[in-house]
Amino acid sequence: MVKMQASRYAIIPVAEAQRIISLHTPSLGIEEISLYEAEGRTLAEDVVADIQMPPFATTTVDGYAIIAADGLMQRRVIGEVSAGHSGKSSLRNGEALRIMTGAPLPQNADAIAMVEHVVVNGDYIQTTESPSPGDGILPRGIDLQANQNVLAKHMLLGAAEIGLLATVGRSRVSVYRRPVVAVLSTGDELVEPHDPLGPGSIRDSNRYALLASVADAGGIPLSFGAVRDDELEQRRRIEEALEAADVLLTSGGVSVGSRDLIKPIFEQLGTVHFGRVSVRPGKPLTFATFDSGKLAFGLPGFPVSSLVTFEVFVRPTLLRMQGRLEPDRPWVRVKLKEELTPTLDRTDYQRAIVRWVEGELTAYSTGRQVSSRIMSMIGANALVRVPPGGEPMPAGSLADAMLTAPIQGNGSPST
Repeated sequence: MVKMQASRYAIIPVAEAQRIISLHTPSLGIEEISLYEAEGRTLAEDVVADIQMPPFATTTVDGYAIIAADGLMQRRVIGEVSAGHSGKSSLRNGEALRIMTGAPLPQNADAIAMVEHVVVNGDYIQTTESPSPGDGILPRGIDLQANQNVLAKHMLLGAAEIGLLATVGRSRVSVYRRPVVAVLSTGDELVEPHDPLGPGSIRDSNRYALLASVADAGGIPLSFGAVRDDELEQRRRIEEALEAADVLLTSGGVSVGSRDLIKPIFEQLGTVHFGRVSVRPGKPLTFATFDSGKLAFGLPGFPVSSLVTFEVFVRPTLLRMQGRLEPDRPWVRVKLKEELTPTLDRTDYQRAIVRWVEGELTAYSTGRQVSSRIMSMIGANALVRVPPGGEPMPAGSLADAMLTAPIQGNGSPST
């Protein structure tokens, strides 16, 4: 039994905690996957084009392939060219070929007369506008040159990047591996959401929220359930989780109570690099590493503390493990709609809804900012950073905010 006593861990600044975590964050290696699996993954190689694109001069409109120097003269239509077929591929003066978007440009043709600019009379056409060389034509190699670098290592793969990979002949691609993240809740009081509440019990919300957060950060979430406040049982479950995963997230059990067992167990199994951070919410956040190279975060038990410390400390770590060079959320400068009260000695991350109002990014508080009130996270798309100090930040003043979701709409949250 661990007795309640004052923490022997020094309180370190947020930036120092982030530096320590970054210093001990490993790269997970590389795997090759199909393009079907590549969305949201981080590229682990430089990609070059195998051919020039387009590989031939092609058309950008439906119309008629012509020789521009023939001007407005009547032309005889001698055939048709469609995408994927060359058909009759050579023109002489006074001739035209019907041609479809994407079809290869016939030999000697140097312009496309759009359907809208042509009068058809049997087997002949008359252009209504004087053509110029290059009209309606996409020149060969204008998009890509052979051996051109088209994608760089560490890029995030989205729809456009995956389309480009297919364009240059890649059906498989090397990416950084996704971290497997085990999530374990601790506490005698925890029950599953579907179980009846007994005296003194609460539903385990943290595990479900953290599993979703891991998936959103690109990790592979692995639920290890909830474990009661028993040192041997917690140690066994932690060892099992570290065997199965690259990163372990626990929630609860990191304070100084007699049943707060996470720090002592992490100390037995590995190295605890810090056990308290000058942050609100989330002061007892704990970070440890193990000889296996695995990482563990002991997150606080209150729901908001758990989610905020995940955003500030864990999410960037998971992205960095996946090869992301810029793993942090975007920061913006916002105008405060309401007065915010700082703490004396800790950096506070207050939940807010940020919207554009009259050309300014304006932050609206989500209400009572206590670590147990998960409602303060609902609808929030930002964490407003409030530096420690004695004076409130008045409404109308400017503050830094980390965006955790897109900015949507205009006006106040009620509009």
